[in-house]
Amino acid sequence: MSANTERYDSAVARYFEAWNAVDQETLTKAVAAAWAPEGSYTDPLVDVSGHEQIAAVIAAAHEQFPGFVFYPTGVVDGHHDTARFSWELVNEADGSAPVAGFDVITLDEQGRIRSVLGFLDRVPAGA
Repeated sequence: MSANTERYDSAVARYFEAWNAVDQETLTKAVAAAWAPEGSYTDPLVDVSGHEQIAAVIAAAHEQFPGFVFYPTGVVDGHHDTARFSWELVNEADGSAPVAGFDVITLDEQGRIRSVLGFLDRVPAGA
């Protein structure tokens, strides 16, 4: 495993820790660990920057999908300061995954996320 592969995997692991944090204190710490202070998150539904706004988007996802957990699917692929990976939002009660997509992240020199460009491949009607 190359140093860059470990760097990408570590950044993505922190990313999922943030997305799976449900209480405010854990979420705040996880977002700060994963994103650079000026980091951003953009997908078809939102375009935000800064830890506070990113945490608010994650909290809103948990409100909309209580009891769901984000899981990576496949492997992380990257080059230079950019990585991409796929994910699903899984209902822990029944194993269904109504939401899926892939994200592209860019990292700063410390391995924190500068930006996320999210793409939604599967979204339930009305979500």
